Amino acid sequence: MLSPEPNLADNWEFTELWVDPTASPPYVLILLGDSSGNSCIYDPAQSYPIVFASSSYQQAKLWLLEDEYERVERRLQVEAA
Repeated sequence: MLSPEPNLADNWEFTELWVDPTASPPYVLILLGDSSGNSCIYDPAQSYPIVFASSSYQQAKLWLLEDEYERVERRLQVEAA
């Protein structure tokens, strides 16, 4: 278990979808990032547990790339209220 884990579920700034295109159907993970640079990767297929947490987007991105995940091109931003 990774610790400490940033609580990004309600405090995210952007989200990205990453897929493993070699799986059938493709396996999807969700990366959430906050304005401080913290990132968490969630697994929607397993009721959204955090599978990786880091203090930087770059570390989270490298973790995904090591397992050959590919980022879905469009990044989703939180809309200003």
